[in-house]
Amino acid sequence: MNRKNKIFEGDCIDVMDSLETESIDLIYLDPPFFTEKKHTLKNKARTAEFTFMDMWGSNKAYAEFLQARISKMHSLLKSTGSIFVHCDKSGEHIVRSVLDSVFGSKNFQSEIIWSYKRWSNSKKGLLPGHQNIYFYSKTKDFKFNKFYTDYSVSTNIDQILQKRTRDKHNKSIYDLHENGEVKNGGEKKGVPLNDVWDIPYLNPKAKERVGYPTQKPLLLLERIIELTTDKNDLVLDPFCGSGTTCVAAKLLGRTYLGIDKSSDAVKLTKERINNPIKTESNLLKNGRDSYKSADNDALGLLKGVNYNPVQRNKGIDAILVDLYKETPVLVRVQKQHETLAEAANLLLKAKKSKKSKKVILIQTNEIDLFDYVVEDKSLVLLQSPSLEIKKALQEKLTSRST
Repeated sequence: MNRKNKIFEGDCIDVMDSLETESIDLIYLDPPFFTEKKHTLKNKARTAEFTFMDMWGSNKAYAEFLQARISKMHSLLKSTGSIFVHCDKSGEHIVRSVLDSVFGSKNFQSEIIWSYKRWSNSKKGLLPGHQNIYFYSKTKDFKFNKFYTDYSVSTNIDQILQKRTRDKHNKSIYDLHENGEVKNGGEKKGVPLNDVWDIPYLNPKAKERVGYPTQKPLLLLERIIELTTDKNDLVLDPFCGSGTTCVAAKLLGRTYLGIDKSSDAVKLTKERINNPIKTESNLLKNGRDSYKSADNDALGLLKGVNYNPVQRNKGIDAILVDLYKETPVLVRVQKQHETLAEAANLLLKAKKSKKSKKVILIQTNEIDLFDYVVEDKSLVLLQSPSLEIKKALQEKLTSRST
């Protein structure tokens, strides 16, 4: 029977018995997280609801569940294979203990921190902004493809251009020729990928989002697959859920096996494999700095005021921390070549779309042909300190001349 590019319905502990030992190149699993909750979510069209239970009652029950399944996964991996286990703070201590028991601490390779930004005010304390992925190999002879990232903006150019070595005290120093000249560092590939991955969480409007409670972004799974497999290698996800691992494997030219107990999850996975949709991340392409479009000169006028700078909005420069009548207070600073009427028009449009009841416009110049009359009583017009000083000086000079 062809055991590649298949999705199985059932408990992975039973399905894995039918798979050939030492046949898998990579196993990724996103098992229940030991949250002690029932997880439910609907798809975008609200035509389907996906549910799974993550309730165990004790550490022992959860550990035994993982131990039995991960032990079988160990036997399925090739000697060059690796396993990545996804978890969060709820059960990471149990997951790590089980992996050490099955694979041995000597084969622990990395604790990957998947870092992301999400909005939530649901609880007291620090906002969760990461999950953990434990990376273990079956042996020291595991397959690994190196990836490089850009140099840090603070990196000294000499660190890039010049070769380094270690002295007799194992201290890093520049490598020198016999004549004392520094050796060239050779090919400049960048910085090897580290274990903190800034990959955006799937936002509610992402095209690839299907409404499954634990759906992970394709970008995350593609990185794992590219790191530890080659074309046509076999990837197994024993808790495939919405099928992200299998979809990523197909897109990258790998073969795949997926397993899930839920018939809804199996159906969803097959649908996604037949019609894969991937959300491109402009954040990863262009970097976070590309989103920083706030006018720093304008924001300088708000020093001493509690506000949040606004990126990528031509009508607003800032939003005050304090509310007015339970609505946001929007602030705009008049730009250098902009009339007061033009600035006010943009701000009032933003006011309407954001349902604000109070907006503040800071005037910075006097290029209007006619004085601007504030007709909307919700708009507060203030003059910048520089404009007030300029007017004060003009008034003083006028009074002297008379």
